[in-house]
Amino acid sequence: MEYVYATLLLHYAKQPINEENIAKVLQAAGVSADEIKVKALVAAIKDVNIDEAIKTAAFAPAPAAAAPAAQPQAAAAAAAPAGAEKKEEKKEEKSEEETIGGLASLFG
Repeated sequence: MEYVYATLLLHYAKQPINEENIAKVLQAAGVSADEIKVKALVAAIKDVNIDEAIKTAAFAPAPAAAAPAAQPQAAAAAAAPAGAEKKEEKKEEKSEEETIGGLASLFG
C-alpha cells in the first residue's frame, strides 16, 4: 500500500512518477523499497489516468455497499405498524435524555 501512497503523493506534487522518485519517497518515509515492486507499479500505471482512477474509485464502492444495507431496513419499516414506530421513537428519546444526563454528571 505504501507504494500506492508514494505514487499518489508524487501525482499530487506534480512530480514524475518513476522508479527513482517512488524509491526516494519510500526512503524518506523510512520504508525500504523493493525494486521489483517499484518497477511493477511504474509499469502498471504507465497508461493510467490517475485523476480519473481516483474519481471512480472514491465513489464506486459507496452505493454498492449502501444498497444492501438499506433494503432490510426498508422492508422492516414497511412491515411495522405506525403505532410501533411512535413507541420506538419515545424509547429512543428517553435513552438519549438518559445518555445526556449521564454525560452531564461527568462534568458536574
